[in-house]
Amino acid sequence: MRRITLAVVSLLLTIVVSAQEKKLVRGFDGGMMIHTGFLSGNLDAIGYPAKGAPMGIGGVARLHLGEHFRVGGEGYLSTLRQRGNGSYLKYGWGGVLADVYTVLGKFQPYAGLTLGGGAMTTLLMFEEPASAWAPIDGTRYRKQGFMAIDPFVGCDFIVSKPMHLTLKVDYLCALSESKLLPHGPRVYIGFLFYH
Repeated sequence: MRRITLAVVSLLLTIVVSAQEKKLVRGFDGGMMIHTGFLSGNLDAIGYPAKGAPMGIGGVARLHLGEHFRVGGEGYLSTLRQRGNGSYLKYGWGGVLADVYTVLGKFQPYAGLTLGGGAMTTLLMFEEPASAWAPIDGTRYRKQGFMAIDPFVGCDFIVSKPMHLTLKVDYLCALSESKLLPHGPRVYIGFLFYH
């Protein structure tokens, strides 16, 4: 999987260098987004059905190549709280992306794909502590890396030429150990700044 990631990064760098030589770089954008959604999935190792609404934050940065194509990178941190006792599934991930877009008046719809990876940390507490600082029996902790592909669609509302409000939906899919991550759609909203 690392070879695939290196090949994709090399290809994107080649495209960017070639585009700069041919004066195809038409600007760049970037910004921050918050997200939520609904995720569910069974953690097979312990038979735990994880589900709920994640909360997270992250950002994106892209180069504009030609009239309708962008390449760049993005990264996010999502936390899926569980059991109401401090248990959670937390995953940080990022990757390289490519998308296409068009402008329709004040709206700029887009669709794309991100290839990357990250790590998921799971802490599940199945019993309550007897007192502060007491050990908790029935606790499960695990941290594991993953590779992922993330298709997305979205639309910007052009507030002004340098500032856009964006709404995006994605579906993060692990490429290895498909049941490692809870799956489901996530919805993002945020501001992007264009130059």
